[in-house]
Amino acid sequence: MAVYLDHAATTPMLPEAIDAYTRALGTFGNPSSIHSAGQEAKRLLEESRETVATSVGADPIEVVFTSGGTEAINAAIKGLHWARNVGESRPLILAPGGEHHATIDAVEWLVTRQQAEVHWLPLDDDGFVLLDALERELVDNGDRVSLLTSIWVNNEVGSIQPIERMSALAARFGVPFHVDAVAAYGHVPIDLAAVRAASGSTGGAGLVALSVSAHKIGGPVGAGALVLSRRATIEALVHGGGQQRQVRSGTQDVAAAAAFAAAARSAVERMSSEGPRLADLRDRLVDGVRAAVPDAVLNGPTGETRVATNAHFSFPGCEGDSLLFLLDMAGVAVSTGSACQAGIPEPSHVLRAMGRDEDASRGALRMTLGHGSTDSDVDALLAALPSAYAQARKAGHADRAVVPR
Repeated sequence: MAVYLDHAATTPMLPEAIDAYTRALGTFGNPSSIHSAGQEAKRLLEESRETVATSVGADPIEVVFTSGGTEAINAAIKGLHWARNVGESRPLILAPGGEHHATIDAVEWLVTRQQAEVHWLPLDDDGFVLLDALERELVDNGDRVSLLTSIWVNNEVGSIQPIERMSALAARFGVPFHVDAVAAYGHVPIDLAAVRAASGSTGGAGLVALSVSAHKIGGPVGAGALVLSRRATIEALVHGGGQQRQVRSGTQDVAAAAAFAAAARSAVERMSSEGPRLADLRDRLVDGVRAAVPDAVLNGPTGETRVATNAHFSFPGCEGDSLLFLLDMAGVAVSTGSACQAGIPEPSHVLRAMGRDEDASRGALRMTLGHGSTDSDVDALLAALPSAYAQARKAGHADRAVVPR
């Protein structure tokens, strides 16, 4: 692939993460063993945990390593919900519309299998949660709420949610708050201690849990973390040997943790320089798309409330999938904003939650930048886009009914 503009899906591993991973593979002891080989593995594991904790402003003991962001999100949402319903009846989960499917599917599983309820909070035109709607829900239903969960940066349209204000509302009503920070990590400064202090989060209320993933910042696929306050009460999703505060049992992957830590250290060190560079590149991409395809509509906010790496457009009159495939044939990798089930393109649930019509929601395309992105990548996209859009628009929508046999 000549041009890669899908860093939000996964970004290439950094050389320092690859080096840390390969070196750590030589550390073969089980970190739960008390002999010297095991203790050497434990030392490397705990040093990695400390590095990841520093990257999000947390204490090392709060970092629970997982197999990725999806597991971390499931562990937080299900674990907090279950714990809040031990001897109590708090069936209601609050979440903004347009969340990642790791959240949507975990919540819907609790609804269908565990008699939970969910109230999806409305979004404005730029993808921001409406805080007055959240406050009304807490006023009306606070004693029935098991948790509030929200994405920090919307993975499709790049909106940076007002996490501190949401945490303050949750803390005020005694509700635990989980944040999916997978798309924010490495691109938005994250300081959990500062957010907790500023929002009055105490005990098990307010911001108590945060999920991150290594492969979004140049670490390995299959590594992530749930950052969980020591004062939070949670039911474990995985049981076994009682590792990691009995929150996530199982022999821990030392090599993955070491590579994760190397990527986290690099992401934090480069954020002050990479953030402005990528924001400038994003703005050039946005301006170029608007010039190349005047019909294209930018989705999400502009300026500092949009993550620096994200550009998301609707292209009227075509399927996002068609445009994606045509660009792929031209050597440019991007992402569609829609899900495809059984070969039938579906509108972006994020854009629908933002009030967009079906045409805009089906013709969505996401272009995301990362540590390897350059001006030449943007040039290649802009050169290929007009022809690809013309062909995709000529094909139109894939409107057809599928009748099961």
